[in-house]
Amino acid sequence: MFCGRRLTALCLKNQRHICYRVSSNSKLLTNMETVNVFEAIKQAIPPLVESKYKGQAGRIGVIGGSKEYTGAPYFAAISALKVGCDLSHVFCTSEASQVIKSYSPELIVHPLLDEVDALDEFVNWLPRLHTLVVGPGLGRNSRILSVAKNIVMKARDEGKQLVIDADGLWLITTEPDIISGYTSSVLTPNAMEFIRLYKKMIGVELQVSNITPDHVKQLAMALGGVTINAKGRHDIISDGEKVLTCELEGSLRRCGGQGDLLSGSLGTFLYWTYKHGLEQNQTEGHLLKATLSAAFAACCLTRRCSYLAFEKKNRHMTTSDMIEEIPEAFKQLFS
Repeated sequence: MFCGRRLTALCLKNQRHICYRVSSNSKLLTNMETVNVFEAIKQAIPPLVESKYKGQAGRIGVIGGSKEYTGAPYFAAISALKVGCDLSHVFCTSEASQVIKSYSPELIVHPLLDEVDALDEFVNWLPRLHTLVVGPGLGRNSRILSVAKNIVMKARDEGKQLVIDADGLWLITTEPDIISGYTSSVLTPNAMEFIRLYKKMIGVELQVSNITPDHVKQLAMALGGVTINAKGRHDIISDGEKVLTCELEGSLRRCGGQGDLLSGSLGTFLYWTYKHGLEQNQTEGHLLKATLSAAFAACCLTRRCSYLAFEKKNRHMTTSDMIEEIPEAFKQLFS
């Protein structure tokens, strides 16, 4: 049994690589601070009590889904739901809606991204949503990307938490001002997406093997404190001030869709950490921002799901197998 205590011990064994801070004096997190990262995540997870009502554990909206890409928004939305949010919405094109609906009756699917009045229709739903996950399966149709841009800008105006992934990152690379300075957001680039965005913002072209925590921190700073969750062999997370790395063992399988599990689960964790911070009246002096805690939780969960699924299916593992492991992985990490 991979219990929470054993996980903490594993993290502390090589703490400098698991969780550390890069600041002006390069001070490392202490052992107690490392433990507190996990404790903060656990405390943010809403308890299951009779007094709760539907919606209090989160209402997540996934913006994505096109004719070619229907699996990505499904993986993100169902992962958000299985992690523990109460309602999971998908806002997609009309061609994608029936396909996504056929995957699961658990999701609320809105075929509006290609409508003439798409933004007006979406704005009617925005007050009911807590966090948006923008990009899974979005595609690169210029008209749809324009709608997604306006959705992000509207969400910023309303103070919503944002996760930007996949083709949403293509949009951000094209127009960084869309997200720059909005510190309630997390970008989740893979190595190639990170390299493109880094070149856009810093003017230097990196190699995949050369991406370091300092590069992630530098990009986060260039974007005005936006949190970057750079996916790779080790996940590197920074808000431009602090840096966390997650080296929890995953698997050797690199099937498509794993990033969608991460972005969807991150959507739920992000709402939980923000809500907990507001309820606790947290100040800037606390250990970690909500974005950092949520991203670290999502990375740990995704890697643990991958590890558990790979143990059973080996090279035949798919993202659907990983999603089936969410309950066990969540229990091992956060219970």
